[in-house]
Amino acid sequence: MAVFKPENVEDFYVIEEVLGSGHFGQVRKVRDKTTGTFWAGKFLKIRKSACSHLGLERSGVEQEVEILQALKHPNIVNLKDVFESRSEVVLILELVSGGELFDFIAEKENLLESEAIEFITQILEGLKFMHSNNIAHFDLKPENIMLSDKLSPRPNIKLIDFGLAYHFSQGKEYRSTSGTPQYIAPEVINYEPLGTAADMWSIGVITYILLSGLSPFQGDTDEETLKNILALKYEFNYHYFSTTSAMAKDFILKLLVNNPIERMSAEECLRHPWIKPITRKQAVSRNRSSINIRSFKKFNAKRKWKMSYNMVRMCNRFFSLRLHCKGSFKPDPLERKCESDVEDAESNPASLMRRRLSS
Repeated sequence: MAVFKPENVEDFYVIEEVLGSGHFGQVRKVRDKTTGTFWAGKFLKIRKSACSHLGLERSGVEQEVEILQALKHPNIVNLKDVFESRSEVVLILELVSGGELFDFIAEKENLLESEAIEFITQILEGLKFMHSNNIAHFDLKPENIMLSDKLSPRPNIKLIDFGLAYHFSQGKEYRSTSGTPQYIAPEVINYEPLGTAADMWSIGVITYILLSGLSPFQGDTDEETLKNILALKYEFNYHYFSTTSAMAKDFILKLLVNNPIERMSAEECLRHPWIKPITRKQAVSRNRSSINIRSFKKFNAKRKWKMSYNMVRMCNRFFSLRLHCKGSFKPDPLERKCESDVEDAESNPASLMRRRLSS
């Protein structure tokens, strides 16, 4: 059961600068008044009534809190405290200051497969722990794979944003159409019962992108992307995979499988010879192969541009809504101000897009 503290968060933490803003709140840097330790405060607006369109449903936040409180692992962001007021919930999370893994890699001039494998291994270790506790993330993508810091010679991976995560109960089916089109599994599109294998599909897509700088199923529209996924339409184009080892391709092939039962689990991935070489020849092959860093840099730059464009577009739409409602809307002075309180009026379930606040 999720534990929420009724006290005022500002009695325990000094609220500092904004680290990021999302659809339903903000992430701010906070400092523990007792220890001086810095954390990340995730301030989430909560709906006041069932018919309200402002904020998140408390039950959804409660589910995320329960999951985070159950997941204590070096490769999963740590939840320290949860505070609740009349209009918001504040999650006090581990401060992950190293930025996104993909941004870190894009700054390099070259990267061997063996170096990339170190990051993939940490992601798999986090997933193995999650899945052993019957929890799936359901929103694995570059934006949710962070580094604890950039200064360490061996940066530590942190999986974040468990807003779409689900804790499975025995004998109970779960279906969802939430996620980001590029990374969702076929069973999500088909609205079939889901399991932890959906996360493993996402790992296959992320690994494909990491090695080549190319998204395997990306179309010109979301609908085209979804069709490509259902048709399992992808290939290892030589132009992008000329420096990729055969073992790496085999690793991806065993994840981008239409039947969830036939996909490798996180535990099986960790035993795959690409991750854990069995022979000296396999180890040498990894060290001689590298990711397509030039193509990867282009992919990451385009990804960041698209994120910025979507944020500006969302802010402009919100500003227009506020102008339209200015005459009739009276804000509650007790509510904390936030850059975006309003749900996306243009959200379409068919697009399978569901934006969440990223830490």
